[in-house]
Amino acid sequence: MNTVPFKFPSKSKKLFILTMWYSKYLKIHPKKNNTVLELSGKVQKYDWGKKGHQSMVAELYKNVHKDFEIENGTPYAELWFGANVKAPSDIKNEGKNLLELLKEKPEYLGEKIKSVFGKEKLPFLFKILSIEKALSIQVHPDKEMAKQLHSKFPDVYKDNNHKPEIAVALTPFEALCGFRPYNEIKKFFEVIPELGDLIGADLCEIFINSSEDVSKTALKNCFCSMMTKPQEVISRLLNNFLSRSKDLDVRERELQLCGLVERLNSQFPEDVGCFAVFFLNYLSLNPMQAVFLAANIPHAYLSGDCVECMACSDNVVRAGLTPKFKDVETLCAILNYDGESAHSKLFLPQIENEYIHIFKPPVEDFAIVKIDIKQKMSEFELIPRETASIFLVISGSAKLNKMHLISGSSLFIPAAECVKLKDLSNDFLAFQAVANV
Repeated sequence: MNTVPFKFPSKSKKLFILTMWYSKYLKIHPKKNNTVLELSGKVQKYDWGKKGHQSMVAELYKNVHKDFEIENGTPYAELWFGANVKAPSDIKNEGKNLLELLKEKPEYLGEKIKSVFGKEKLPFLFKILSIEKALSIQVHPDKEMAKQLHSKFPDVYKDNNHKPEIAVALTPFEALCGFRPYNEIKKFFEVIPELGDLIGADLCEIFINSSEDVSKTALKNCFCSMMTKPQEVISRLLNNFLSRSKDLDVRERELQLCGLVERLNSQFPEDVGCFAVFFLNYLSLNPMQAVFLAANIPHAYLSGDCVECMACSDNVVRAGLTPKFKDVETLCAILNYDGESAHSKLFLPQIENEYIHIFKPPVEDFAIVKIDIKQKMSEFELIPRETASIFLVISGSAKLNKMHLISGSSLFIPAAECVKLKDLSNDFLAFQAVANV
């Protein structure tokens, strides 16, 4: 019987076999970057946004849309990237938007997104925020509560999804986030007489003297009492505080947060949210520090620029620092009243390599990848992701195929796509939003 002698594979074939085996092991099958598409984000002009050239939103958009005219008196608050039905990103030179594309080519999402979220849905919205004026004191419901609220009040809560968020600071960034440690709140109760008058002396006394195991209930009673007081009471006591604070020395003004209360009152006069600073942690983030906002955590962004990623939902329960509808009853009912330190609210990334860090919150909807390269490189390969992603350049430049990427450039990258950037500048900073499945 004739036999064919076995031949060992050539070196190139060995490499090919090894690459394919490794890709299968990781459940990723890298493809060449032929289907990477350049996007155009959508600008949102909300009252709280930074105005004119002070807005990073406006500057990033202008950098890639040369015919865009920045108006000095206009607030440019948010720049959206994604397939959100309200403002889907346009695909440059294609005559369609990302929402339409994913309906035509759901395979771009990747199997994991399709199995968890549906075959045509990108589960996250990626944003840049430029904040001049405080956003509302708010909370986002979890999935179960979102379903209940949508069922009962569909005109207010327009979908049944949760809305966790993560924000990574691009400039010095201020926010309120979560309840302070109980001891900090108790000290404010002891030195600020207006709080006792607003909440009720009996409730304040119970909280001040409460043990750790009952402090949560006592705090809830105090906070809800404050938030439901008549407007005339809030106005009178806030004006009393502002008048009294003028006579305090520098140290006492700092301890009693007088500057912060005065600033918020200038933005939202006589609003009960001005008193919320004595309950909630004040965070001052440096660039590249992050905060994750899980369901039921009270928060408010105050100022600065950030990259933000969130689940696709509009469910926001507001109760202060806003002219919009306030649902105080729902907010008080669903809040997480745990008292935790401001430092504990910082959300740290995982290190994937020297240049790539990833912020992976405990939700499936999204994660944010930071790509920070501080040296010139002739070539740099992104880590292939199992899900579709959106890539945004913040600073620096690079090339991809025939595209020249600059500050403000954004890309849609299909699942498992292999992306090799070339000719990177020495100040290249970009972020990539992915699904966390």
